[in-house]
Amino acid sequence: MTKVLISRSRAGRRAPVAWVTVATAAAGLLVYSVMTARLHGDIRYLLACLRSGETAGFSPSEIFTHRPYFYRWFIYGLDQLTAGPTAVREAILRAVGVLLCLATGLTLRAALRRRGLPGRDADPTGAVVALVLALAPRTDFLQPEWTAALLSVLAVAAVLAVERPLPAVALGAVPLGLAVLMKYSTAATALMALLVLFAVDRMRALLLAAATGACGAVLLGFSLWQGSREWQWIRDMPRINQGSLSRQGVRPGELFARSVDFLADRAVLSPVLLLLPAALLLLLVCLPDRRERARWALVAVATAAVGLGAVVVQGNWFVYHAAALPVAAAAVWGLAVARWYGVHGRAPVCFLAAGAAAAVLTPLYSAAPQALQRSAVVWAAGLVAVGAALLDLRAARRGAGFRLPPAVPGAAVVALVAVTVWPASPHLMDRGRVGPTNADYLRTSEAKAGAAAELRRRLPDGAPVQYLAFGDVAYFVGHASPCRYPIPTFLQRTRYLPDVGTLDSYAENARCLDEDPPEYAVLDRGWFPPARVDRGLARRIEERYDCPPAPVDRLVLCRLR
Repeated sequence: MTKVLISRSRAGRRAPVAWVTVATAAAGLLVYSVMTARLHGDIRYLLACLRSGETAGFSPSEIFTHRPYFYRWFIYGLDQLTAGPTAVREAILRAVGVLLCLATGLTLRAALRRRGLPGRDADPTGAVVALVLALAPRTDFLQPEWTAALLSVLAVAAVLAVERPLPAVALGAVPLGLAVLMKYSTAATALMALLVLFAVDRMRALLLAAATGACGAVLLGFSLWQGSREWQWIRDMPRINQGSLSRQGVRPGELFARSVDFLADRAVLSPVLLLLPAALLLLLVCLPDRRERARWALVAVATAAVGLGAVVVQGNWFVYHAAALPVAAAAVWGLAVARWYGVHGRAPVCFLAAGAAAAVLTPLYSAAPQALQRSAVVWAAGLVAVGAALLDLRAARRGAGFRLPPAVPGAAVVALVAVTVWPASPHLMDRGRVGPTNADYLRTSEAKAGAAAELRRRLPDGAPVQYLAFGDVAYFVGHASPCRYPIPTFLQRTRYLPDVGTLDSYAENARCLDEDPPEYAVLDRGWFPPARVDRGLARRIEERYDCPPAPVDRLVLCRLR
């Protein structure tokens, strides 16, 4: 791999002023994202549970958050660094996350340099991976899949950086084992890292796979020992996923159609993924022989298949389930542009122009007519990018092309990954159509905070609360629940899955209504409609709490009878 990617660059010297400008723009965007992006509702759910549990005397080991042991402790550790109002605490969390991304990028760059790659290859690869993690869509940032991607990059960097194989593998097995345990389905992210490493160094990849298996088993055993209910939750959590393959079965036609739509949605949220086929084409044609091209093409296809497979198996089609794919695409982008410079001595102008067009058009996509908001349009845009790469290839064979300063690709990738922070960019997608934009999400978030503040004013200071509402409500209300299930996810799931009522975790969650229930309950009829959950559960709630009759506001305060 090293001898394949290293060649003497014919590109000109870097223009310091241009690079300073690009770096300043990137730093400004990172600061802007920290100050304005805020956190996703899933992260707020987790924080609400952890903060409630801490107040009620439960450690992160003993509080249910719908996330595994090590991920709970990771977020808890980050949260301990915060203080102040909600907006300040969220900004600190994002700032710490950004610093972790920058450290990961620098580690990857150092590892690539240690393996012999010249700075012109290692620098852009490390930088673009750091940026795509730091400027990940709000739906990805700090999620288990995002964290697993960051840990996997660290693992690969550790294995490449250390000269002796056994110490290198021992060092890399810890972050990769933790990546597996961020959510268990994130084993797919670790496998993606192993596939990439296998193409670079087969022996180290096999050793790392074995070491990760052993390390992961030890870490899992530790979590089961430390968390008295961890095995119970491992068994019960998949049962509350209504979209999983274990419930829905394998329907190839539907899965293929959903996968096509999902990849289009993911490519709009992270346009660097849209350019992955074109970037891969540029990288492959820079390799010296067919065997290397075939090997890397196979690795790319297998890696993408594993990343998509993790989404398919979970069955919910949440975009953050594929948070690792944009990271892999960013690494390919950085290597492809650097190699093109190294081999041809000039920029892939058409490819860069396609990326610039994606950066400009993505925020405008939400304003496009509904007829144009289709997965087919997004896939067509990807084909245009491939066509642009083919034009660069044709120009290179004819010895034509423009000699642009190397800072131009830096500016292009900064613009490409910055799409995620613009107010008009999509926050969510649904089969090619834009859902709420970033600006819409912030307005909705402010409305929820306002409704919670109004309800909080009616609660005595420090009064414990029984939540019959989703996590962001508990997050903004800010009062603790005395239950180890602060958010009644198991109870709520009977709305869709009656058999959830047979689970041990459901029974334990339901006992929170019987054993010294708090004087106040917060009910969100949109998320927890009493008439649609288990009938016996609904009767128990009605017997214990006096709630304003429907129809009233969606979010209400109930009193113990």
